[in-house]
Amino acid sequence: MSDSTPKKITITLTRSRYGRGETQQNCVKGLGLRKINQSVEVADTPAIRGMINKISHLVRVQEN
Repeated sequence: MSDSTPKKITITLTRSRYGRGETQQNCVKGLGLRKINQSVEVADTPAIRGMINKISHLVRVQEN
């Protein structure tokens, strides 16, 4: 029996998005992060993981 609700992960912006490429800035915005040290809880999906891989040097990820 599979769990119908996807796992959640917490993403925290640890470095500024300014001075980065447009793609990286769009990934940060797409994850709902605006300010440094802001955290969001999102579903653990392949699309979210792809965005995290592009900005892994700017964020901290915690498995819930």
